[in-house]
Amino acid sequence: MRILCTNDDGIHAPGLKALEAIARQLSDDVIVVAPETDQSGVSHSLSLNDPLRLREISERHYAVKGTPTDCVIMAMRSILADRKPDLILSGVNRGQNVAEDVSYSGTIAAAIEGTMLGVRSIALSQAYGPGGRNKVKFQTAEHHGPGIVRKLLEMEWPRHSLVNVNFPDCEPDDVVATVATNQGLRDQAFLKIDEREDGRGNPYYWIAFAKTDFTPGHGTDLWAIRSKRISITPLKLDYTDEPTLTQFAQVFR
Repeated sequence: MRILCTNDDGIHAPGLKALEAIARQLSDDVIVVAPETDQSGVSHSLSLNDPLRLREISERHYAVKGTPTDCVIMAMRSILADRKPDLILSGVNRGQNVAEDVSYSGTIAAAIEGTMLGVRSIALSQAYGPGGRNKVKFQTAEHHGPGIVRKLLEMEWPRHSLVNVNFPDCEPDDVVATVATNQGLRDQAFLKIDEREDGRGNPYYWIAFAKTDFTPGHGTDLWAIRSKRISITPLKLDYTDEPTLTQFAQVFR
């Protein structure tokens, strides 16, 4: 089995090393193609106005000056054009990708692109807590990841679906369970604009996140991560709201 590893945190991200360790427990044929720099939050964007620059970091390790989506396309259409991968793993992202994160995440987008190009794709993310971005427990993803990927590969899932896996912020032995979940929905009151001034008194702004007292819905990815469970959420490319489509069809015909 040939496995393509990518991410959105960049070619030197510690989560990518954890992902490669997961992949190498599944196969000896592993290739890494990841962004040259951090591309967190770029979603499913393409580089259409700038050329893509490819740099070979070491044997089977490539950096692309572009987005995670660019990386998957470069791998599929150029680097691995002679023999395409059988599986794409994206991650391990530094921070959870749950609820609305799915719309923003470059990690998820790489798995979406892989799915669009006909390859089974799995996104993996490791939540972190009060310790911050520099104290992420990637060992939890690395410990549990291979077994989860093996189980997923033993299953059949629809051709236009991908899988979003999130690991909780706890040590490997403290994980309570692995559960199938729905995509959650946050209280958007947590989103705010942080206004500041530079040294010359000119205003500038950061998108920021306020702490809110929010209880996630039971059975969602948000609930799973908060309760020390590994979340497995199937996602699909077709965004169509089927019940509303039926309603609209009664009017627009």
